[in-house]
Amino acid sequence: MAKKKSEESPAEGDVEDEPNFEDPEGYVDDISDEELLADKLAQRPSEADGVESVVVVDNIPKVEPSRLEKLKAVISKIFANVGEIVNAVYPTDEEGKTKGYAFMEFKNAAQAEDIVEKFNNHRLDKCHTLAVNLFTDFQKYKNIPDKWEPPTPQPFKIQNDLYSFLMDPDAYDQYCVAAETAPNSVQVAFWQNTLPEPTELETRESFTDTFVKWSPLGTYVVTFHKPGVAIWGGSKFTRIQRFPHPGTQFVEFSPCENYLVTYGPTPTGQKVIIWDIRSGAEKRSFVADGMSMLSMFRWSHDDKYVARLGDNSIHIYETPLFYLLDLKSIKIPGIRGFSWSPTDNVIAYWVEEQNQIPARVTLMEIPKKREIRNKNLFHVADSKLHWQKSGDYLCVKVDRYMKLKKDKKDCDVKFLGMFYNFEIFHMREKEIPVDSVEIRELILSFAWEPIGNKFAIIHGEANNSNVSFYEVSDGVKPTLVKKLEKKSCTHLFWSPRGKFIVMANLTMGTFEFVDTSNNFLITASPDHFRASEVEWDPTGRYVVTGVSSWKVKEDTGFNMYTFQGRIIRRNILKNFVQFLWRPRPATLLTEEEQKEIYKSLKKYYAIFEQKDRLRLTRASKELLEKRAQLREQFLEYRNKRVVEWKDQKQRRLQLRNLIDTDNLETEEVDEEVVEFLVKEEITLLE
Repeated sequence: MAKKKSEESPAEGDVEDEPNFEDPEGYVDDISDEELLADKLAQRPSEADGVESVVVVDNIPKVEPSRLEKLKAVISKIFANVGEIVNAVYPTDEEGKTKGYAFMEFKNAAQAEDIVEKFNNHRLDKCHTLAVNLFTDFQKYKNIPDKWEPPTPQPFKIQNDLYSFLMDPDAYDQYCVAAETAPNSVQVAFWQNTLPEPTELETRESFTDTFVKWSPLGTYVVTFHKPGVAIWGGSKFTRIQRFPHPGTQFVEFSPCENYLVTYGPTPTGQKVIIWDIRSGAEKRSFVADGMSMLSMFRWSHDDKYVARLGDNSIHIYETPLFYLLDLKSIKIPGIRGFSWSPTDNVIAYWVEEQNQIPARVTLMEIPKKREIRNKNLFHVADSKLHWQKSGDYLCVKVDRYMKLKKDKKDCDVKFLGMFYNFEIFHMREKEIPVDSVEIRELILSFAWEPIGNKFAIIHGEANNSNVSFYEVSDGVKPTLVKKLEKKSCTHLFWSPRGKFIVMANLTMGTFEFVDTSNNFLITASPDHFRASEVEWDPTGRYVVTGVSSWKVKEDTGFNMYTFQGRIIRRNILKNFVQFLWRPRPATLLTEEEQKEIYKSLKKYYAIFEQKDRLRLTRASKELLEKRAQLREQFLEYRNKRVVEWKDQKQRRLQLRNLIDTDNLETEEVDEEVVEFLVKEEITLLE
């Protein structure tokens, strides 16, 4: 509906004056353009526009025009996994030969920075190492002032003492206990195994999403998170370094803790990244075909080399640059497996049978790649390599076919059944002699004594097996020293110090502790129903068995025993995940010094016993003081209630018709039970 004229415009007398936007006289405008239009000014063009995404690649090969396309393909393939090349220019001289450098433009500045970070000093071949820099860096370095000014001193920052756990005067070991408090949230508690009761060091809520892992020398502990993993250390377990690898499912350390390898799945396979622990820098990455979560790499004992198995080859990378040793792989047709010696730079590998050529086990010295021992094997179905921890012996478990010819006319060889050989290589003897032990029964488990010259085998049927112990000596064939018959065990766990072993049935949760130095005496046979893990402490004095919530949901927790099988404590912990002893580095004492300590142990017994008595006395004193404190608290509470009871006497008399019942004796009162009918109902059933 049309409005009236009076409504369309105000009357002449009602017209308001227009506002005045002019600045008053003498006003000074002190607002800068950056404050007023910061968002717009950020978008203004600059002299460097268009060159932030350009990099200069120097030290590339100088090639003829006929080889230029091949060079471009090689360079593009190197950078393709990190950035998208928009444009590339390879300057040439008058003859058309490249000048040894190139300009490359990527999709954005972030990709250009990644290219510089990952490929600067990248070794292309024996003669060429790429020098990659941002184009804008040339202008920055060109404007360096002529007069040098010393840098400003930075305040001293105290570093974490990563080895404080080794400074305990009583050499108590540490361990961690993980328990799931919520989905993808695991609580981790760190303890010191003091006597008579352990001491809690630190407890972290939601410390990791899944589980934790100690480094080989106990310096770091790893936690797993969605963005990647982190390592922690020091007396308060502060964060040392983070490694961004989303979806990491497990990690492994190099033996000397210089490098960390993370494994995580991708849509095309498994991505593996090798990191430098101290700097946090990515050293090299790989993508494995398929989704296998098995470890790809094997490290040498000194962190100098890392190797992985390829197609009919071994790829050995030399640290810290992680280039192939001598820039080429070692071609070994038919190779099926390999393993490093734990104490020497020696690789043991085995090759399957091919075209009437027998299988072979070879020991190769690195970096010379010199074969120092070969052993041919026949009718091999499978093989496993087992190094003794001290590197003195190598055992090759060989699964063999038993052959049988049907008759003289039939030339075809028939294979019936399997038997097993253990080929023992004596690594410390001249020319590395090899002894053989043959077993005709199914092999369930094998384990070397870490320090010593014995090994144990579980063989026979799963529910009625035998455990045989063999001893290896120089110049003598391995001898059977003990056979324990009709043992229901599935796994063997040697003490880190040797001599003692736990024979475990991780299906039933039964354990047997055996002293191999005392006529293989079974010292204890405890049970821990559904226990699925066994952990020796680094000193070989304690053993822990655990029932993890990864296996069952009820009665989870862990038990701790002495090395002889005597139970020390039982811990029932809801949603218990894992128990891990903190590893210790190898001793710095020489063998002669250790032998001297063993000889003079008797004179230290009195000192150790005195410390134990003082410790127990201190514990008893603390217990008595705690009991006395509790008694005082109880008496104080009781006295308050007695005073309150006396104050309420008049009220009680009023409620009881002025009859004092406080001193009423109730010993002679007879109890009478009275029953009476409360209600009766009659229901008619049709």
